Amino acid sequence: MKWEENVRRVIPYTPGEQPKKAGVIKLNTNENPYPPAPGVAKASAVLDAGKFRLYPEFSEQTELAKALAARYHIGTDQLFIGVGSDDVLSMAFLTFFHSDRPVFFPDITYSFYDVWADVYGIPYERKALDADFQICMADYCQPNGGVIFPNPNAPTGVLMPLDKVEEIVAANRDVVVIVDEAYIDFGGTSALPLIDKYDNLLVVQTFSKSRSMAGMRIGYAMGQPALIRYLNDVKYSVNSYTMNMAALELGVSAVRDEAYFGACCRRIIETRERAEEELAKRGFVFPKSYANFIFASHQAIPAQEIFERLKENDIYVRWWDKERINNYLRITIGTDEQMEALYRALDEICG
Repeated sequence: MKWEENVRRVIPYTPGEQPKKAGVIKLNTNENPYPPAPGVAKASAVLDAGKFRLYPEFSEQTELAKALAARYHIGTDQLFIGVGSDDVLSMAFLTFFHSDRPVFFPDITYSFYDVWADVYGIPYERKALDADFQICMADYCQPNGGVIFPNPNAPTGVLMPLDKVEEIVAANRDVVVIVDEAYIDFGGTSALPLIDKYDNLLVVQTFSKSRSMAGMRIGYAMGQPALIRYLNDVKYSVNSYTMNMAALELGVSAVRDEAYFGACCRRIIETRERAEEELAKRGFVFPKSYANFIFASHQAIPAQEIFERLKENDIYVRWWDKERINNYLRITIGTDEQMEALYRALDEICG
């Protein structure tokens, strides 16, 4: 067909499976196993459906923006809100990575980065992590068109200390450096304090993991006002009303319940630490995780075999048939009951 000659062709991002079968144990997409803060359910019960005929607020001064700004002690002009961190990151790629030089990111990382680069025609280079899945600092001290990496990294869960993050930001003052902190609430220190020192740093976080609101799609970026203005210029040139009214209202309740948020994160960390002990007993090795998942490889049984046998037992984990990581499983931290079921299934599989 002639028209296909003008089609933009890319290999799309492949998300984790979303099984339709009831009763499965879903440990494959890093969702939080616990519900959102109680205030979210209360707020949803009194949503005024009559307002849904109206466009949501078109402003940086939404109640959600004010709540986030208060929580992080920044101005609303230092905050950009989008439809999940994927939307925020996509807008950041489109806004800031506009150079003939390649953007740098790790070879083992969130697999949406190269998809966005391909969609937007951005040159890029994957920089190989070392044998311990650590970033090689020297790789990011070369001329480039921008830098992005998750911290903790996905899918490895490895954390880069804040002083090392700052080294990368400081070495790249002529480009924008994006630190993707989807999992920072489960361990480590955020790079947020650095945004006052570096005008080229954008820190991106999400409600999808630690705030249990993956289905509501709320993400946000924090940086100096100039960065946020440029992001908004691009956003409002594509779609002014990206956030839906329900997300804007319910997100406020999630942000304001700090006690629930902290307790939920601590609960997942405790379960993760026990899971590391239990997996080690069963012959798995893994880097220390600071996320809500563990990136594990069995010393005797291929990852694909374990993945398939777990699936037969209605337990879903994540496996990629990719170079360097095809003998690893990414196991999301579930409830204690879900993890016990995982251990029982692994006992049968691993003997």
